[in-house]
Amino acid sequence: MRRISSNSEFEKAVGYSRAVVDDDYVHVSGTTGFDYETMTIADDVVEQGHQVFRNIARTLAAARCSFSDLVRVTFYVSSGEDYELLMPVFKQYLGPNPPAATALIVQLVDPRMKIEIEATARRPNAKSLGGQD
Repeated sequence: MRRISSNSEFEKAVGYSRAVVDDDYVHVSGTTGFDYETMTIADDVVEQGHQVFRNIARTLAAARCSFSDLVRVTFYVSSGEDYELLMPVFKQYLGPNPPAATALIVQLVDPRMKIEIEATARRPNAKSLGGQD
């Protein structure tokens, strides 16, 4: 098993990994619209959505995966209106290889956050690697 960190303040404060690579799968923690390098977040939900996918792309790349390897995503969105605005963003990144998905309207832990996504990917070469990194 291998742990991947983005070194965000959230990971340090709470004590979790951005992702865990476990044999054939990569389990990506709930990822928000924060730019984890600067710890800033846009007010605009669509920009937050794009930042979430930039964050997830970096995490997947560190695990030698991409969006095409996603098998499941869960969208946590702060309002139904925001979900409507985010639908084209989801399609932009996930449309070519759509994973199974669930969307929930929730109250996120920081009021600046409007979107959070957790994801699971299946490693493309997991069988040929024998589950090894």
